[in-house]
Amino acid sequence: MPVLTRLIPSPVVVDIRAGALNDLACVLADQRISSSGKLAIAISGGSGAQLRERLAPALPGASWYEVGGGTLDDAIRLGDRMKKGHYDAVVGLGGGKIIDCAKYAAARIGLPLVAVATNLSHDGLCSPVATLDNDAGRGSYGVPNPIAVVIDLDVIREAPVRYVRSGIGDAVSNVSAVADWELAHRERGESIDGLAAAMARQAGEAVLRHPGGVGDDGFLQVLAEGLVLTGIAMSVAGDSRPASGACHEINHAFDILYPKRAASHGEQCGLGAAFAMHLRGAREESALMVEVLRRHGLPVLPSEIGFTDDEFVRVVEYAPQTRPGRYTILEHLDLSTHQIRDAYADYAQTVSS
Repeated sequence: MPVLTRLIPSPVVVDIRAGALNDLACVLADQRISSSGKLAIAISGGSGAQLRERLAPALPGASWYEVGGGTLDDAIRLGDRMKKGHYDAVVGLGGGKIIDCAKYAAARIGLPLVAVATNLSHDGLCSPVATLDNDAGRGSYGVPNPIAVVIDLDVIREAPVRYVRSGIGDAVSNVSAVADWELAHRERGESIDGLAAAMARQAGEAVLRHPGGVGDDGFLQVLAEGLVLTGIAMSVAGDSRPASGACHEINHAFDILYPKRAASHGEQCGLGAAFAMHLRGAREESALMVEVLRRHGLPVLPSEIGFTDDEFVRVVEYAPQTRPGRYTILEHLDLSTHQIRDAYADYAQTVSS
């Protein structure tokens, strides 16, 4: 019989542990990513500058590039500056904006990307997508997966706790996103990739059911692994479907309708996921999600991030417009404004009881 298999785009190195950053040069040399040490390292002007001071002695052949922000223009300028050198790889050292700029710049100049995350705010650190602001708002750009992912738990603990909380909300929302994907498969015959769905669901479930907290290394390890696995799941699927359903439509609606008041990505996704699970009648799962989000200090009601009930109803009503063609529980139910208001009142009463 012929052996049938497929190649999965995934990092050569995933190093998640306390002290991982101290061994960055050795890891890249041992894995033949950069035996010469010729690296182009993108950093922010804040925490990145402090890490540069710490890491520069161990990376004498590196060139350091400050990134001004998270726009498409920033990423293009970064690539133009980097292409003048002769580097083995690009390193994105920082949060989501820095890594996304580095992803795009690396793809533009044809170099592999090493993602060194300094916070765990969302699942984009290992995804094949760079999310960048542009003149029209915000765009998603296809890029190769990082060749390596390095996450130092000591550095993660030093970041503001709100970043970890945001990552929790994003990871937990996988459970709702996969449920939406399965719904689209049943109702519309949409193709579903079982491996990608399994990876994303198990990543979300691992975070959802872990008893630890944001200051616990064991929990941070599971969260970091879950975010990396989610990024790989999106690569396997060739789409954001494993991690983006009604939860992310609600998040995008918050961002579009109330751009100056929107909360963090993970806070809005977690809230959206808990409400979406309630809508689909998965009351026990929704209740567990609410319990876990609350335990980690995340919002479960719109009032907890500064929105009225009427504003949330408007968000839910608008949400399907954010991803035309995507079928989720929101498109399936196709609720009127009055029905959304009633469904939310029921959810709020359940959450408050």
